[in-house]
Amino acid sequence: MFTVVLWQPEIPPNTGNLMRLTVNTGCSLHLIEPLGFDLDDARVRRAGLDYREFADVMLHESFSAFVRFAAPARILAFTQHARTLYSDIEYRSGDVLLFGRESDGLPQSVLQHEAVAERLRIPIAPGGRSLNLANAAAVGVYEAWRQHGFSS
Repeated sequence: MFTVVLWQPEIPPNTGNLMRLTVNTGCSLHLIEPLGFDLDDARVRRAGLDYREFADVMLHESFSAFVRFAAPARILAFTQHARTLYSDIEYRSGDVLLFGRESDGLPQSVLQHEAVAERLRIPIAPGGRSLNLANAAAVGVYEAWRQHGFSS
């Protein structure tokens, strides 16, 4: 129903956790290279438990390659620099939920890409800097899925 895309993820357990999340919510997971780890890394396997074999995971050499491959109707980029809250939009079946890497999020070149339809923000308390990537993706995926009655 939804596609989760990670742009150049750096921390193996986050990707493993997201494999579990996508299997349990009926989403696919796409990873934009380069990755900061090998997908066979023990930390990915440990975090993903036995979900790796069930996860729909695809690798793409660049964001543009993903866009060409998937031709999505709408890409929603999650960034702390957005004005629109993640909960203030209506999610559509087939939406792509795009998240940046752990150290610095999404670069301007991706945020300004013509395929990105909307930029969304997950609020955090004053003084906070950022959420864990897997947690942020879970917030976005579950809001989108909730709006669709938790059906796939």
